[in-house]
Parts: sequence; structure tokens; C-alpha cells
Amino acid sequence: MSFASQVKTELLRHENESCCETSVCRALLLFGREFSSYGISFLTENRELAEAYAGAVHLFSGISPEIHTSESGNCKIVIEDKNIIGAIFDEVLPGGLNAKKQLTIGKIEKECCRWSFIRGAFLAAGTVTDPDKEYHLEITCPSKNLAAELQTLIGEAEINMKLTKRGGANVLYLKKSEIIEDFLTRMGANDTVMMMMNSKMVKDVRNIVNRRVNFENANMVRSIEAAGKQYDAIQTIVSHGGISSLPDELQEIARLRLENPDVTTGEIRKLLSDSLTVSGVNHRFQKLIKIAEELANANR
Repeated sequence: MSFASQVKTELLRHENESCCETSVCRALLLFGREFSSYGISFLTENRELAEAYAGAVHLFSGISPEIHTSESGNCKIVIEDKNIIGAIFDEVLPGGLNAKKQLTIGKIEKECCRWSFIRGAFLAAGTVTDPDKEYHLEITCPSKNLAAELQTLIGEAEINMKLTKRGGANVLYLKKSEIIEDFLTRMGANDTVMMMMNSKMVKDVRNIVNRRVNFENANMVRSIEAAGKQYDAIQTIVSHGGISSLPDELQEIARLRLENPDVTTGEIRKLLSDSLTVSGVNHRFQKLIKIAEELANANR
């Protein structure tokens, strides 16, 4: 089962107030696969959702439609009887079949009923991406008019869904995680929202750990490169007069680097008899590198 289907299963188990049941069922029908005078149909991979859609048909027509299940597990409901279609239109749409050319949401008075309608629209035509991959929620609307009305309805709750056209379809969408979480919470998908927030925290922690590991790896590479450059410089000095030719303050640090070619500058500092800062140790190594370069240039 997809992540979106899991979300819808949770929403289907949301307990509606008696006044909200009609709003949910109207949205299921209006935003289904087809809602026209020629036919009413619905297609889903979620058996519970198919049963909810069948319940919506029964609510408005008194008829319980058959749910056809394909070999792949998809559930399909098709209504072609004109009398049933007419009865449903009379209940769902102001003006009945006479309004078939202009599907409309109509006015919904109560806030609970408005969110019930939005939940029904999402159940029928919405999807949400697994937050482990990306943040994206959308509702595909069967007409430009319904898309605009639904966008306004959701906008009244101060959630601004963007509207785009994709493959001839009108699509309302959200991309920010916080807004998606708010949207799902208002529809009643509280368990999903908790899971999303937990997933986000895990992702944030993982990113922090990765940044720290990358930072430490970069520091390690720089330390290894610096140690190698220091070691090579001292070897050059050894081959052109030896460590004893160096000033006293540089002899100890040179010997320590030869004896410990892989350790960091900070670790060399701890081995010195003098009390120096890391910056002071680096300064002495820079002197050794400069001496080695002068010796190499003089013997070319």
C-alpha cells in the first residue's frame, strides 16, 4: 500500500459529525473519476475508500453499487443507469442534471462541514508523497471551476494552495512540510502528521551528523596533507645537512614529525617540551618548510 493510501485509510476512520457526512460524500462524488450525466465512476487501490464511495452513492440514491476488483487489486465502481445518475445529481448538485455543465461546490456554512468536504475531495482525488522522499501534496480537480472553488474554500482556512495545469488537469498543490502537516491535521490525519514530524526530525539529525562527518573528514584530509608536506620538508633538510643544522627551537619539532609522520599538529604540540599553541606549532613548521624550499632551490 502506498503512503498516500495509508493516509487515506486514516482519514476514512475519522469520525464525522452527522452534519458533515453529506459534505464528505458530496466531495467523494464530485471529485471522483467521473461525475457527469453520462456516467459516475470511481477507481482506487484502497478497498476501504471504494466502500466509502459506494456509501456515498447509497446516501444520495438509495442504491448500493457493486465494487469490481481487478487482478491488480484496483477497485472500480461504475454507474450508468440514468435514473440513478439523475437521483444523485438532484441531491449533490444545485439544479440537478440541468447544472451538469457547471459542477459547483456551493456554499458550505459550518467550518466542520467545510473541512469534511475538503477531506472528501482529498480522499477522491488527492495524493501525498512519502516525506522520506519529498514534501508534496496535491488534489486533481475535474474542472477549472471546481479547482477555483476548492482553492477558495481552503484559502478561507489561510492555507494557500497553488493551482497549476498538468496534462489537461487542474491541480492544486502544496510543497512546504509545515503547511502540508497543517493541512493533514485539519483533515484529521493526526497519526500521519506525527509520523511526518518524526521523519523530519530524523532527517534533520541525519543531515547534522552528515555535515559533522564531512567537516571532520575534510579536517582529517587537511591534517594528513599538512603532515605529509611537513615530513617531506624535514626529509629535504635531513638530506642537506641534517636536523642538527637547524636552530635549536626547530630541532625538537622536526624530530617529532619524523618519528610521528601521521599525527596531527595538535598531537605534535602535546609532545613538545615547550608550551606552544597550535598556531605556534604551525608557525615553526612553516619555518621548516621555508628552509627546505631554500635548500632545494640552492642545490638545483
